[in-house]
Amino acid sequence: MQLSFDAADRLVELVQARHGAVSAEEAARALFALERAPAELARSLLADVVADDARLEWLGGRVGLAGSPHLDTPLEDAELVVFDLETTGLSATSCRICEIGAVRIRAFELVETFETLVNPGTLLPSFVSALTGIREQDLRRAPRPETAVRGFLAFAGDAPLVAHNARFDVAFLDRAVERLTGRRCAAPVIDTVWLARRLLDRRSERFSLAQLAHFFGVSARPCHRALPDAVATAEVLVFLLGLAQERGARTVRDVVELAAPRARRLDGKRHLVAGAPTTPGVYLFRDVNDTVLYVGKARDLRARLRSYFSGARQRPAVEAALGALARIEWRLLGSELEAALEELRLIRELRPPANSRSTRPERYVYLARKRGRWRIVTEPGRYGPVRSRRRAELAARALDGFEGEDLAAAIPPVRTKLGRLARDLRFEDAARLRNRLTALEELAARVDELDRLRRLEVCLLAPARERGFRRLFVVSGGRIAAARTIPDKLPNRLDREAALATAGSPSPQTHGYVERTSFSPEDADDLLVIAGFLRRPGPELRVVSRDEILAA
Repeated sequence: MQLSFDAADRLVELVQARHGAVSAEEAARALFALERAPAELARSLLADVVADDARLEWLGGRVGLAGSPHLDTPLEDAELVVFDLETTGLSATSCRICEIGAVRIRAFELVETFETLVNPGTLLPSFVSALTGIREQDLRRAPRPETAVRGFLAFAGDAPLVAHNARFDVAFLDRAVERLTGRRCAAPVIDTVWLARRLLDRRSERFSLAQLAHFFGVSARPCHRALPDAVATAEVLVFLLGLAQERGARTVRDVVELAAPRARRLDGKRHLVAGAPTTPGVYLFRDVNDTVLYVGKARDLRARLRSYFSGARQRPAVEAALGALARIEWRLLGSELEAALEELRLIRELRPPANSRSTRPERYVYLARKRGRWRIVTEPGRYGPVRSRRRAELAARALDGFEGEDLAAAIPPVRTKLGRLARDLRFEDAARLRNRLTALEELAARVDELDRLRRLEVCLLAPARERGFRRLFVVSGGRIAAARTIPDKLPNRLDREAALATAGSPSPQTHGYVERTSFSPEDADDLLVIAGFLRRPGPELRVVSRDEILAA
């Protein structure tokens, strides 16, 4: 039974995400992870799910929500029923309802209330009695659950329901309705917890009913009794509806979507990854206008894309991209290395807003010694590139008075000065110097790594998409000098020389590093990606020299 309920929830969320009925084939693919689902098979798989849930119905060959005339009602005319339950415990499976309170809202006004105690048929735990003030003897004279729930359903009618932490209250209500009718409640539900989280954003860190009642200054005070709590929730809801209108919400449907829990909003988009392959590649998140929001790479596209819908929190920019996500495009590549380089290229070209590395390369800076001082410059040079101008400025200040070329040699004197400031109790000066020292250490480590990569002369062989071929990446002269597809087997030396021809000759080395005045941010980023794969090469990656290619 629980499996059927979970499938019904997912199907309802899919229909809501589509703003209308979906084909049986699409619904079956989303629910049962089928790559193909013929119409007859899809309908047979969904038959029990649809038949057992009052929220769903067949509309010809499509599955839709059982008619709810209120979803498209303008908020100014909307009628909503806010309810709250008191229960004998926390488990909807083993505990029972002991009080129901509800408030009808019409056109932003509280117009009618409903209240009843419920005889749960079991003893009332003492901690519940202490929390709510409800007495055992009061419940003995109260209506039976069947009578009380029927009374509430008659009061609510087919209006959308609202509750604070609705998952808890709806679970108990669904159980009670199921015992009465064998089906669950079909009304749309708005959760004021999630609606407040979405609308208040960072203006409040707590979203309990008491906290929200205080935040909005409502007249009712929550007290763990059903009707007062329902009234407080209703007054909070009126304020939230006003904020929702400021966000552009016009109908009840808009508010239902705003109040959808994060997991539910993401679950409604799981179908976007249907059919994703298990091969390496890059993926692009696009919005309804087909604008690219985010670019990523993966060794296994299917696993990586599914991870976005697993419930794990993403960084804020990616969360925003997932919220606006309408379509996912993926492009297949032969290896994770090729995917990582393609990801960088796409980020530079498309500048997607959710990528942390989408800083414009033209804003990268370098350090150079001019007129006896270390200065920030934009011309490519040895000391950089640095993405953050602020970090570069701190490093330059730490280098005041340093006249050498090896930045690592500048670090010990700064550390000595930092220790002296700390011993002299000059803590503010020490904190400023510590920040400069950290920036200098970061820059020195980066320059040292890039120096090693400038001297690198190596070839990387990775799988290609085409069977019988490989991708050859030639690293030479501080850049990826060539990237081309070659056959698995090169029959003679002439073919092998042709494969390396576009790479040119190895660059001469002077003073321990390759002399290049045009070491660009793009080349640096590419080489740092290569360095990551050289440190931990996968089993499909071969690292060889030019001579090994020619002698193969």
